[in-house]
Amino acid sequence: MYSYPRALRKLIGELEKLPGIGTHTATRLAFHLLDKSQQEIEELAGALTGFQQNISFCSQCHNITEEDPCQICSSPKRDQSLLCVVESPRDVIAMENTGEYKGFYHVLQGLISPLDDVGPEELTLDNFRERVRELQVREVIIATDPSTEGDATALYLKKILQKKDVKITRLAQGLPAGGDLEYADEVTLSRALSGRSEIEYD
Repeated sequence: MYSYPRALRKLIGELEKLPGIGTHTATRLAFHLLDKSQQEIEELAGALTGFQQNISFCSQCHNITEEDPCQICSSPKRDQSLLCVVESPRDVIAMENTGEYKGFYHVLQGLISPLDDVGPEELTLDNFRERVRELQVREVIIATDPSTEGDATALYLKKILQKKDVKITRLAQGLPAGGDLEYADEVTLSRALSGRSEIEYD
């Protein structure tokens, strides 16, 4: 029975490990790369290697960066009294693209999900309270997805901030239940940001 050459099979296998890439798509991508020049392949390989070597996480907000602290955390033009809590670096990009938010961020690198054995200790919360205190934050905007995991995370954040003199708000109208923040269009996200509602303490 005929099979692809070993090198091609290995490439297809590696591409299949990427999220959302099945065998058919991986095979199509591998054959697409076969048509590329040696220089283009080397540039792609260099980009992949450089990505892993040069990208790290900001020690303050945990967003991806090439310098520490990141450009947002080190910017004197940002409003440090506002702290927006998001799940991932992709959500930071989504928020920045609205052009509406000028505060700081805290990237959780995940959401609380008991079914997946993801608890608060798996999130980047070690320096969260300290940042709220040091930045003298007046408002924490919880911008987690409107999902079960997003709600559980929002409730936990509310709990650990309840003894602090901080206003806690959540993105409001415009975001569909179960939707991902990173996929929301800029207009919808802008409306959700401007229409955020305060989370009351029990």
